[in-house]
Amino acid sequence: MIAAGRRSRSARLTAPPGICDPRGVPDLVSLGKEDDTLWAVVATVGRTNRVADIYRSRTAALEDRAWRAQQVRAYEDFLRRSRQPVPHYSVAPIRRADLPRKWTPLPALGFLRGQFI
Repeated sequence: MIAAGRRSRSARLTAPPGICDPRGVPDLVSLGKEDDTLWAVVATVGRTNRVADIYRSRTAALEDRAWRAQQVRAYEDFLRRSRQPVPHYSVAPIRRADLPRKWTPLPALGFLRGQFI
């Protein structure tokens, strides 16, 4: 006889595998306080800074910064002849709340239609 409000160990409910079992869904993303920090690739021209792109990992941000710097080196002569600013790229941590409301990623060279965005 089982007392009211108590269940025996053998009477526990079990869920089918993969539906409610967290081990069945390995790609769950925990939404904790540490997930608020992202890594931003920042384009700088003069005193103007713009967030070029954002990443969850610093490694991915560094790879993107290296790619953007390579693109700038490849087109630096063109940029100077067309009197376009030559952006400098860096990586910095950023919180999601610090991104501008209508933020969009920048093109590799930092300008579009003749304007630094």
